[in-house]
Amino acid sequence: MGNNRVKQLRKLSQHYAYSSIQMHEAVARKAGLSGTDHKYLGFLIEKGQMTAGELSNLTGLTTGAVTGLIDRFEKKKLVKRQFAEDDRRKVIIVPNTENIMALLEPLYATFRHKSEKLYASFSNKEIVIIEAYFSKAIEIMVETTTKLNEK
Repeated sequence: MGNNRVKQLRKLSQHYAYSSIQMHEAVARKAGLSGTDHKYLGFLIEKGQMTAGELSNLTGLTTGAVTGLIDRFEKKKLVKRQFAEDDRRKVIIVPNTENIMALLEPLYATFRHKSEKLYASFSNKEIVIIEAYFSKAIEIMVETTTKLNEK
């Protein structure tokens, strides 16, 4: 592949990333959240309940910052703190998926509908290529993130 083609793809990828950040920031504002809080809430939806320490490791936030994050989510009834049965010193953050989805789903409805129409416009062969790209790109990002986070 030529150098110009690589530059063109890199520029398109960056534009996609920037557009994604802008859209998620707009959704977050409408939901009464900061952009980063919105994405961290996504971690809780995806991964489910976890300790504050696990959330700290996942996000890279300090434990103090995670405490503030959980306080903000708890105030909005998006999560609750629960003591671990085996160790009452350990606090588990439990997402309230019903409240989270009630808050966010309406804000994503049009985007989801248009995305589904876009996916339907591709052939099965094209979908396989798109899936391969995203899967491999995610692997590269996870690898890069892991390497950057090493102490």
